[in-house]
Amino acid sequence: MNQTDPNATSQKILVLGAGELGLPVLRNLARRAKDLDGAKISVLLRASAVESSEAGKRQDIAEIRDLGIEIVLGDLVKSAIDELAVMFARYDTVIGCAGYAAGIDTPMKLVRAALQARIPRYFPWQFGVDFDVIGRGSPQDIFDAQLDVRELLRSQRQTEWVIISTGMFMSYLFEPDFGVVDLQNDAVHALGSLDTAVTLTTPDDIGALTAAIVFAKPRIRNEIVYLAGDTVTYGEVADKLQAALGRPFTRSEWSEQYLLDELARDPHNMMRKYRAVFAQGRGVAWEKSGTFNQRRAIAVTDVASWIDANLLSGRSE
Repeated sequence: MNQTDPNATSQKILVLGAGELGLPVLRNLARRAKDLDGAKISVLLRASAVESSEAGKRQDIAEIRDLGIEIVLGDLVKSAIDELAVMFARYDTVIGCAGYAAGIDTPMKLVRAALQARIPRYFPWQFGVDFDVIGRGSPQDIFDAQLDVRELLRSQRQTEWVIISTGMFMSYLFEPDFGVVDLQNDAVHALGSLDTAVTLTTPDDIGALTAAIVFAKPRIRNEIVYLAGDTVTYGEVADKLQAALGRPFTRSEWSEQYLLDELARDPHNMMRKYRAVFAQGRGVAWEKSGTFNQRRAIAVTDVASWIDANLLSGRSE
């Protein structure tokens, strides 16, 4: 990729991981790459994932191969920075899709490897909230590590970077363990207040929009790009559930102080960390009108559509 040409786009692309987000990103990159001369997509996976006998894993690997994506074997956790840098140096763009499962120290290890490799373009794993607005010292300590990544990228000029802010994965809001939506008891527990807002985007939409960002002309560089499938308050979530499922939902508020007290009783509980930081309401929501998808008129899934597609089997007769 010729960095001096603003219309030059990524060609040799390595995606790190093929999970809930990685697969949608790979699918959409591969589809777009078919129409671009010289564009080639690769994915870094652990050998254990490629050789797995589990049906779901085998299906994913088969799909990746059918898409014409090259599989590169490696381990983000076990490999040293020097080893990763040698691997990354073969590409002009690296996109992190490994998520937090790789550990709190991995995002910084990956960015150091990317910079050591002097790759032209890097998309770190930052598919989530606006860490700058949240700031340091929030209830979720992982976010401080993400701020470290941003500061390092901003401090240098050789590698272009793109950060994609997506808000919460939409399905996560409805996870029983998260506790916000209780479908068994027809209840919504608002984090902070019923008027606190949250931005939500589906992984499928993030995959499509990420591919559009990667290949956009002029090239997007050294910028935070905001996406939003929907931005809603917890009260509006209850309204949408009632309208779609045809039954009333009770509403209650888990105040910021209540959630901080809960976290203090179990300070290593990841779910409680997330609840507390979302209750504070900073950096977790933005207007849809200013997002990349809205400016480009790209259709995305909103909360009402997600409920219709995923929860209507629970509609009362």
